[in-house]
Amino acid sequence: MSSHPLDTQQTAGAQTLRRGLAVLRLLTQVGPGGLRMLEITRRLELNKATAIRLTQTLVDEGFVLRDKISGRYRLGPESFAVGLAAEASYELQRLAAPTLRALAAESGDTVFFSVLHGYESICLSRDEGDFPIRNQLIKAGDRWPLGIGAGATALLAALDDTEVADVLFRTASLRSRKFPRCTDDVILRLIRETRERGYCLQPGLVLADSWAVGVAVRDGDGRPVASISIAAIKSRLGLARSSTLGNRLIVASHALTELVTRRAAQATPAASALSR
Repeated sequence: MSSHPLDTQQTAGAQTLRRGLAVLRLLTQVGPGGLRMLEITRRLELNKATAIRLTQTLVDEGFVLRDKISGRYRLGPESFAVGLAAEASYELQRLAAPTLRALAAESGDTVFFSVLHGYESICLSRDEGDFPIRNQLIKAGDRWPLGIGAGATALLAALDDTEVADVLFRTASLRSRKFPRCTDDVILRLIRETRERGYCLQPGLVLADSWAVGVAVRDGDGRPVASISIAAIKSRLGLARSSTLGNRLIVASHALTELVTRRAAQATPAASALSR
């Protein structure tokens, strides 16, 4: 039986929308330097005509700008406006900022703050310590499947077993292609260890010399919403130091949860008063 024409149109429209959003997501990840059309085409594995059509539409609508001299595309004013509208949702990162800076100063290493989004963890910020060799694997805006990296694994470990199984099923194909060492068995072992310790120690599974410790941050209802992680070269994260840092992260996570809970409690009476 053939598909209804309207169904076909809706499917094509959804595909176009996803591709357009992929362009925006890519430009978000590369930062203010932007990308040339050839790079957009290559990275998103689009044919040139499709990439040009999608990107030009985003230019026409103000979500993307094209530098006439360099030929590079970067985020435009409409993207900034959307970001401002969504900014209130990221109060948690603002509340965490002093703690993140303190952790970077104390450890000398790189501290990441990421939020849970579906089956992914999205890095919102990174704070650099003063140790000269720094982790360059993750930057703000990067998205990682749950179970890949210390913070994302700590988030996964904070979910129940049914949710864990669902995540592993949905990310299996991506992990096999891009993170072959992060098999189901390996991730499940990390989850068990994380639940026992209270923090995740990720032993260079993504990049051999890049180790990390991470913890989940929960909201007032006990649900995981974010993670804090510290990454360093392998020689700086032996068992003793990783335990020290892991327990420091646990304390920071609990303090942040308490802060968020207090802020929510303070906001509720005010909101109730306004609604009267």
